[in-house]
Amino acid sequence: MKTLQPKLWTKDFIILSLVNFFLIFIYLLLNATIALYVLREFDATTGQAGLAAGIFIIGALTGRIFTGSLMKGFQYKRLLVVGLVFFALTILLYLMNYGLSFFIISRFFNGIALGITTTVIGTLVVLTIPTSKRGEGIGYFAVSTAVATGLGPFVGLYMAQHTGFYMIFIVCLLLAIVSIIIGFFVRIPEVEKVDVVEVKEEGKSFKISEYIEPKALPISFIVLIMTFCFSSVLSYINLYAIELNLIDTASLFFIVYTVTVLISRPFTGRLMDSIGANYIMYPAFIVFGIGMFLLGTANSALTLLIAAGLIGLGFGNISSISQTIAVTVAPPHRMGLSSATFFIFYDIGNGFGPSLLGLIIPITGYPAIYIMLGVAVVATSVLYYVLYGKKEKNQPL
Repeated sequence: MKTLQPKLWTKDFIILSLVNFFLIFIYLLLNATIALYVLREFDATTGQAGLAAGIFIIGALTGRIFTGSLMKGFQYKRLLVVGLVFFALTILLYLMNYGLSFFIISRFFNGIALGITTTVIGTLVVLTIPTSKRGEGIGYFAVSTAVATGLGPFVGLYMAQHTGFYMIFIVCLLLAIVSIIIGFFVRIPEVEKVDVVEVKEEGKSFKISEYIEPKALPISFIVLIMTFCFSSVLSYINLYAIELNLIDTASLFFIVYTVTVLISRPFTGRLMDSIGANYIMYPAFIVFGIGMFLLGTANSALTLLIAAGLIGLGFGNISSISQTIAVTVAPPHRMGLSSATFFIFYDIGNGFGPSLLGLIIPITGYPAIYIMLGVAVVATSVLYYVLYGKKEKNQPL
């Protein structure tokens, strides 16, 4: 008699993936156009435009820090709905022109709202995935982020050229409202009730562990380094392509990246569930590093696109496998904190990387910085072994 396998593609899993897609799509669509909007609408300086773009990340970090602690009370559905409504309201503020300062404050609160909602969703989706399929499930869920990463900036730049910024804000607001509506239909999975007593004991005094999950710190630190390296691609690939006289190819870079992620993530997720994370992580470090090295030595369109595929295969899988590890190392009642910790470090690397690298690139140039970051990626595999890999011993999570 065959044993029934637990279902992965449930209604809740699909809804959460869809809401995640909308949120990341909105974030990246706005991120690709907001600096240009500030420059044109408020006659701002480049520094002010950078502040309007960057303060969003500070808001997201703020939202994640406090959401992880709040989620220990098991108010997942309430936090999700409140976060989605808050997100829609902060987008509505974009339509109210009360000057640059008001707009920057709106961006900050919009970031807080995204930090809240994506942290809750990242936790809820793990609870909806059967334990035996956690790697595969998070791999599929991460596809929603990958697709949004490819489509968001493309649609944003297209709309900025053909429709105007007001229509961009309207579209984002409508998508946020759709997210609220479908978010109401999510059913919250049961959480082990035995842990409630432990939660109450933890809340009696202030501790850093109220906001950060210590067990998730090792893998989160690895992710910080990886997102720092990857931020150089996100932020500077267009400028680098101009320098190489390959600007037409640059438009295909993230399409190749996204396709590679779409194809590989489900497969590597299943592999992780069956034989362990180490078998994915070590090759991913090497492939990501080679991709960065090829990027730094690129002199043709083909080399640039091969680099895109290798970076997608490497970084794309490092990020999803690391997220699986982060939410698995902690007890169920602290899963929200683990998820928040992972995304906090993810945002730090992705948010502050471009600023720091921007100070180095004028000295080194683009080819040298990509080659150095490629070396750093491969070297991080040793740090991964020290912090986590040697403990796992290639066993399934």
